[in-house]
Amino acid sequence: MALSPLNQRRWRNFKANRRAFWSLWIFLVLYGITLCAEVIANDRPLLVSYRGELHTPFLRFYPETAFGGDFRTEAKYTDIEVQCLIRSGGSLDCWDDPEGVIAQVEDGSRAGADPDFVQGWILWPPIPYSYNTINDLAGPAPSAPDANHWLGTDDTARDVLARVIYGFRLSVSFALIVTLITSVVGIAAGAVQGYFGGLTDLIFQRIIELWGSTPSLYVIIIVAAIFTMDFWLLVGLMVLFGWTALVGVVRAEFLRARNFEYVRAAKALGVSDLVIMFRHVLPNAMVATLTMLPFIITGTIGSLATLDFLGFGLPESAPSLGELTQQAKQNLQAPWLGFTAFFTFAIMLSLLVFIFEGVRDAFDPRKTFR
Repeated sequence: MALSPLNQRRWRNFKANRRAFWSLWIFLVLYGITLCAEVIANDRPLLVSYRGELHTPFLRFYPETAFGGDFRTEAKYTDIEVQCLIRSGGSLDCWDDPEGVIAQVEDGSRAGADPDFVQGWILWPPIPYSYNTINDLAGPAPSAPDANHWLGTDDTARDVLARVIYGFRLSVSFALIVTLITSVVGIAAGAVQGYFGGLTDLIFQRIIELWGSTPSLYVIIIVAAIFTMDFWLLVGLMVLFGWTALVGVVRAEFLRARNFEYVRAAKALGVSDLVIMFRHVLPNAMVATLTMLPFIITGTIGSLATLDFLGFGLPESAPSLGELTQQAKQNLQAPWLGFTAFFTFAIMLSLLVFIFEGVRDAFDPRKTFR
């Protein structure tokens, strides 16, 4: 679809802001990488060749019996016995001497004894999620950065770089979803208030004042104590208390614009109120609205990190940056945890602020029509 002349000018203005333009590309690359987190960092192999057939453990569930084992539970691919079963084609000798069987497979003696033997192999992701994913490494947790774990491990022996990749995706996805829903609800509420005014505006304002005085943190703590907190429940709670952020800005823009000449002309031509509100008035209110969006996104990321830091956010098993920050506080002898959390938040929030600065300038009519 071709852009309209107005949107083309906006895009040129956005590209003219080099800091915003390059921040957008850097952010898209980083977020795109995290969307493939399961391929980059995982405890499950990417591909397993067993008896000539390919399996994708990072996408599907495979019981141990699928590789010649005895249990119907998911195969633990980090165990030397399971690796031996895969490489040897399900040899029962793996339970007695797995390392010896693997040595026979590697030197070819197993193939010589069985002409129908097909050697299996395992393709691991580049970053292990746990401390002893591929090699059975033993050491204290948290452990300092080394060649195998560039950012070290946390207090439960999980790779910090893997946690950052998953945490970056979780924080950004959470913020984008919450911002999208709260923006739709807040813009709609503010548009109705500002356009119709009068009693409608008065009733909405009283509701917002009452709702805004509700201590959201206490409500979230109570809900977390009653229910098991998950991603979508926390999204719902954040939207429930965050939709009022844009109402005041949109309401003020609609109160100012509802008496403009083009609005009166549209009413005289019989254009419906809904079309006037969202097709004619809202585009003129987008500059003020977009000015607030970076604060909503960064605030949502900060709120998620705060709740996880306090222990009232996502479960501890979730790869949250707030939980990583909590570990840094509890393990002052491991400064790499604190530095990693700080720089991750700083880079993420800085990129988002730079991007929305460029978006705000691109939608500013004073710069668009200059």
